[in-house]
Amino acid sequence: MNIPNLLTLVRILLTPLLVIFLIDKKYEPAFLIFCTAGVTDGLDGFIARVMKQKTRIGAILDPIADKALLASSYITMAVTGIIPDWLAVIVISRDIIIIFGVMVLLLFHSGVEICPSIISKLTTLFQLITIFFVLGGMVLNFNCAPLVTSLYIITAILTIASGLHYVYKGVMILGTESNGI
Repeated sequence: MNIPNLLTLVRILLTPLLVIFLIDKKYEPAFLIFCTAGVTDGLDGFIARVMKQKTRIGAILDPIADKALLASSYITMAVTGIIPDWLAVIVISRDIIIIFGVMVLLLFHSGVEICPSIISKLTTLFQLITIFFVLGGMVLNFNCAPLVTSLYIITAILTIASGLHYVYKGVMILGTESNGI
């Protein structure tokens, strides 16, 4: 196992710990874990590229680790009243739609490679930044309500746009398949 894959596994293992701390209202360790997970996310990709250690398992595990971290964070923080429910619903709904779409594509169109788009990467970045500022504001006792409200709106818009973009790409792939019949 190489270093990038090990870092990805660490991020996966940190996720349940983050959830436990959020549920227990232990925001300082939750914030520390979230920051650590964010650093491992950046490091695994950087090391994989620079040291030419990209692997197939890494390409599969990295987005799973991202989804696990973000979905767990948004669900837990919504259920505990830290973030608005509507934002968590948007974030989770997009992920469910993407997963469903990938399954449909795999059923009808073999050999499809799913590559994250720029808007998808931007969406993930803003989803992470939103959680960072919400938890960071709570830990540092910093009133960043206007910023956080703006982040909620930007994250929601990007998440919806990204979801629609993936739906469009999926329909186009399926459309080219059916045109060839």
